[in-house]
Amino acid sequence: MDQFETVTLRDPSSPLTATYVPGAGMVATSLSDDGVELLGQRRGLYAYVSNHKTMGIPILYPWANRLSSNGYGVDGAVVTLTPGTGGVRTDEHGVPIHGILAAYPDWTVTTLLESQLTAELDFAARPGLLASYPFPHLLTLDVTLLDRTLTVTTTVTATTGARVPMCFGFHPYLQLPDVPRAQWTLETPAMRYRPVNAWGIPTGVGEQRPAGSEVLGDKVIDDGYDEVAPGSRFALSGGDRRIEVYFDEGFTAAQVFAPGNDDVVCFEPMAAPTDALRRGGYHEVHPGESAVSRFRIKVA
Repeated sequence: MDQFETVTLRDPSSPLTATYVPGAGMVATSLSDDGVELLGQRRGLYAYVSNHKTMGIPILYPWANRLSSNGYGVDGAVVTLTPGTGGVRTDEHGVPIHGILAAYPDWTVTTLLESQLTAELDFAARPGLLASYPFPHLLTLDVTLLDRTLTVTTTVTATTGARVPMCFGFHPYLQLPDVPRAQWTLETPAMRYRPVNAWGIPTGVGEQRPAGSEVLGDKVIDDGYDEVAPGSRFALSGGDRRIEVYFDEGFTAAQVFAPGNDDVVCFEPMAAPTDALRRGGYHEVHPGESAVSRFRIKVA
C-alpha cells in the first residue's frame, strides 16, 4: 500500500539506520545498528495504523499521555473532544490519550536526503484536525541521522492570530534484544516526580528526585515527571550496548515507562506534564512566532 512507503536514513559514519513512514503519521519504525533492532516493534505498523497501537517512535500530538476529561479550555475558548472523530482516541477509562495524529496520513515530505528527512503538516488546511485542536499552525518534523545519533527537531509555527499550546511529546520504545530485560540498567536525571491517580492523571503534588541509576530486574514502571532541565540525559544500557536519550530543548516533562508485558523501555520527551492542556502549565507559541523542541537518541 502506498501509505506504507518507507524512508530509510543512513548514518554516513556507521551502520546505524533509521526508518520512517511519512504516510503513517511520521512514525519511526526502526533504529537498527548493523542489523540489531533497537526499537520495540510491539504489534507492528499495521496495528498502529488500524488500531493506533503504538510502536517504534510515534509522535503524541497535540498532547502527550492523558487528559482528565473530553474537553479543555484555552484563552476563553472551550473545546469538546469527541472520541472516535477528529483523531481522538481514549484509554480504558474513556479519557483522551496521546493526541490526534496517530498514523495520520497527510504529512508532506519537504526534504529527503541520505541522512535527513523533513516533513510538515499544516493544521490550518485540515478542518478535521482543527475541530479537536482549533489553533492553526504549521508543524514541522526534521529528522537527521549522523554520528550514531538520531536527532528529532519539532518546530511549531503559529500561522494566524491564535496562540498555540505546547503539550505534545514522543514515545520512543527502546530495546536491547541481545540482553535479558532483567539485566538492563536505567539512568535518569534529576527531576520532579508527579504521582498520579488510578486513571493516570497527576494528583497535583510533586517530589524531587535526584539523578539515579537502577537495574530494571522485574520492575514495572510508568512514572511521570516535570522540571526536566534542558540537556538532561536518560540512558538504557546492558551488555556492551548503551542507548542515550537527550532532552536538548523544549521538553520539560517526561514519562518513564517499562511495562511488564513487553521488553521495552521508554524515556518519553514531553513539552508539558500530563493533563497540562486542561490544567495549564504549558508554553504557548505566539502569533507569527515559532518554537523549536529537540531530542536525540545516541547509540553508544
